[in-house]
Order: sequence, then C-alpha cells, then structure tokens
Amino acid sequence: MIELYYWPTPNGRKIPLFLEEAGLDYKIVRVDIGHGDQLKPDFLVISPNGRMPAIIDHAPADGGAPISLFESGAILQYLAEKTGKFLPRDVRGRVECMQWLFWQMAGLGPMTGQYGHFHVYAPEPIAYARERYAREVGRLLGVLDRRLAGREYICGKEYTIADMACWPWIDAYDKAPFDLAPYAEVRRWRAMIAARPATVRAQALGEFRAGATSMTEEERRILFGHGGKA
Repeated sequence: MIELYYWPTPNGRKIPLFLEEAGLDYKIVRVDIGHGDQLKPDFLVISPNGRMPAIIDHAPADGGAPISLFESGAILQYLAEKTGKFLPRDVRGRVECMQWLFWQMAGLGPMTGQYGHFHVYAPEPIAYARERYAREVGRLLGVLDRRLAGREYICGKEYTIADMACWPWIDAYDKAPFDLAPYAEVRRWRAMIAARPATVRAQALGEFRAGATSMTEEERRILFGHGGKA
C-alpha cells in the first residue's frame, strides 16, 4: 500500500494520476501547506526539502522495509518502474520519456509556478516579472505544442509519466488564466487526458486548484517566506 502525502497543487496532482491509472492501493495523508504541515519534523524525515508530494511504499518490490520518496518526478519514475507501467521498456522509448519528464521538472513546472506567483500571489504587481514569466510559459507551451503535432501523447501513442507530469501544469491558475488559443495541440491533448476516467477520479481528490487566492498573511508567510531555518 502507498501512503501519499498530498495537497492539491499541480505537483501534488501528478501522483494520483498515476495511482488511479495503475489501480494501486493507496491512502492520502493531507499535507496542508498553508498551515505549515510540510515543515513539521515528522514530514521532513520523509521529505527533507519540506515540499509535497511524497510517498511511503509499504510493499516495495524487494520485499524489504518501506521506501519513502520525495520529488514528484522521482516518485513517478519509481512507481513506473515498480509496476512496469507508463514508462517504455525499450531503451529509446525510455530515454524519450525521461527527457520530457525532466523537461517538465526543470522548465514547465518552475516557470509556470513563477508565472502563478507573480500573477496571483505577489503582494504587489511587478510588470517585469509578470511579462518575463508569461513569455517563458508561452515559449514552453510552444515547445510542447510542436512536440505533440502528429502524436497522440508526448511520447507517441502511449500515455506515459511524461504526460502525467506535464498535464497538471497546463493553465493551472484560475485567477490568472493563460491564453491557450495559439496552442491547438496542447488543447487537444489536455482535453483528451482530462476525459480519462482515472483523471476524473484523481481530480475529485482536490478541494481547490492552485489559483486560490483566499490566503491569510500567516499562510503567505509560511508558503513564500518559508518559515523555516536556512
């Protein structure tokens, strides 16, 4: 059984997509990031970076002690290898999938997150930051759009962990919607994944999307001032 330490942010949403698709037995442990659950000592043992999602696998493939993991990309890779699902087994297919997984982790996620921060959460508007991250998100969406041209999913006909990693980050902020009109392939792909029964089940787990702005000053301090020691 998998313990999933979860809060419904784009990174958090990746893991239920896999678990629901694979039909793995799991339970959710709520990590309320607005109240600082991610900074509690017990959680930091599992996720030293103080971020969710994280998991504990109580039935690892080697039959040994439970395995804990943090970092959403590492979790997706681990679960794919554990189950033999959603990660191509041939060398070339695996390389292709992994590079797009890392593309999301290094580019699409961080840049879209900064777009969301400066368009939704920043206490005052900063035009340079807003424009800079809007341009970068647009560039990355263009990269993804070109990649999807002629392909059903990011790696071709098969749905993989690369798709699961990228999908939650597409237009993630209700309060600052991104114009997807120029990206027809992204819109097609996004709608197709949204219609998958496992996606519908995974999405039902969340109480809110990342664009929520009803945040107290204490929650803002915890989320963006960290509230921990350097």
